[in-house]
Amino acid sequence: MARPDKVTAVAALTEEFRSSTATVLTEYRGLSVTSMKKLRRDLGATTKYSVVKNTLTKIAAKEAGFDVPAELLTGPSALAFIKGDPIVAAKSLRDFAKENPFLVIKGGIFEGKSVTAAEIYKLADLESREVLLAKLAGAMKAILANAIRTVDALRIQREEKEGPLPTVAEVVAEVAVESVVEAPVVAQAVVEEVVAPEVVAETVAEAAAEAPVVTDVVTEEVPAPVEEEKE
Repeated sequence: MARPDKVTAVAALTEEFRSSTATVLTEYRGLSVTSMKKLRRDLGATTKYSVVKNTLTKIAAKEAGFDVPAELLTGPSALAFIKGDPIVAAKSLRDFAKENPFLVIKGGIFEGKSVTAAEIYKLADLESREVLLAKLAGAMKAILANAIRTVDALRIQREEKEGPLPTVAEVVAEVAVESVVEAPVVAQAVVEEVVAPEVVAETVAEAAAEAPVVTDVVTEEVPAPVEEEKE
């Protein structure tokens, strides 16, 4: 490759490394043109699958600030530059490799670090962001529903026994803890920041909008503070 063309190619690859959420190195020796086209379709528009020379890959990765182990840069290589959800792309590569043994996942870059093929397969076994969001939304709605039922039960209890009524904040806090204990997968996802905090806030807001009864209960059960008379 002439030097000007090489410089251009390295610059383009460097940008691909920098702009990707993850990069997977594969060996494609033995795959037909038809199979390669199918793989690209399976990966979708958010992943670019390209055949690249190992020497250029090594230079571009280094310029992008990534360390690619030498053992990954052997044999004919093709790189999957993932712009979307790495878990979804990893699942597509794993499933395609099961049906097409000629595709070999060698390793890659994830969260700025070099990962092995085994780690990519573990990534493929995780639940996607969409699934986690769905579980989170379900858990939040369940928390609000439990809060409504609990407050209603406490209202009945007070009417029957004239006992002290806990504050709404205490009730919701207790119900929230119980609900999270019953949903460890969602709790772990939030702690590990698999779901962005702003998405969690948006999900809570949407769930609250679907449960206006809680607002009514709070208004009815919590009296407004009474100002003390000044002497």
